[in-house]
Amino acid sequence: MRPLTARIIDRAIMLVATCILVAQQYAVPSASFWDGLEGSRGYLVAILVAVITTFGALTPAQIWSERSQMARRTAVRHQILNHFGRLLAIASKVDPKPPPSDLGLHVWRIAWALRRPRRRLVRIATYRLGSTPATRAFEPGRGVGVVGLCWKRNEEVAVDVERLATKLTTDAEYDTYVSANGADDVMNLAWSEFQRVRHRGAVFASPIRNGRGEFIGCVSVDATSGFATLANDEFWHEVNSLCLLLGDDGILHV
Repeated sequence: MRPLTARIIDRAIMLVATCILVAQQYAVPSASFWDGLEGSRGYLVAILVAVITTFGALTPAQIWSERSQMARRTAVRHQILNHFGRLLAIASKVDPKPPPSDLGLHVWRIAWALRRPRRRLVRIATYRLGSTPATRAFEPGRGVGVVGLCWKRNEEVAVDVERLATKLTTDAEYDTYVSANGADDVMNLAWSEFQRVRHRGAVFASPIRNGRGEFIGCVSVDATSGFATLANDEFWHEVNSLCLLLGDDGILHV
């Protein structure tokens, strides 16, 4: 149960009890109705006051919901760390071996706001063994970046950025490549944007879907190099298993 739902339940029960108490005190619909219903009005008044006090001051449904949410959040984060550990083991096979802090795992969710009505992907969690390389601000729209392509296609996406960066060293080369191969091949990034992300040589993303198969977010993994080593069935099994875990309401507990 979500906290908002629990809060509504607490308020609704308190409101119903208050309405019954008021109706009883003013004999609505009639005094004979209440006399026949309760026999002695004292018991009913005491019960209603206890209900109003309990659900108004103690909010038991909300407290239960928050405890349940905390337990769920702890379990989800524990599972994410398990998957991240196995991805680190896979990344350790890259030659030359990267530092442990190189691999990054990110969880993204679709978001929008009244001041920015265009839907975009926001990063809600990052897992990395260290603070280097620094995570840069990035809120792409549909089709932009590896995560945006994942959103656009609603399927797994992998890009060998290191290969592209080796081939495309100037603005002119970049424009020529885009004209020949399409903007999707460079993740629909402008040349200046590509230069900002080219240091992450291997990038991957897999969709998080709700129960209806609709895209609600994604998991991305990036590394400096090692695209060929990382892009295997074992790697995708870990990423896709994590996406299944985060499906439906799991993403709310990251």
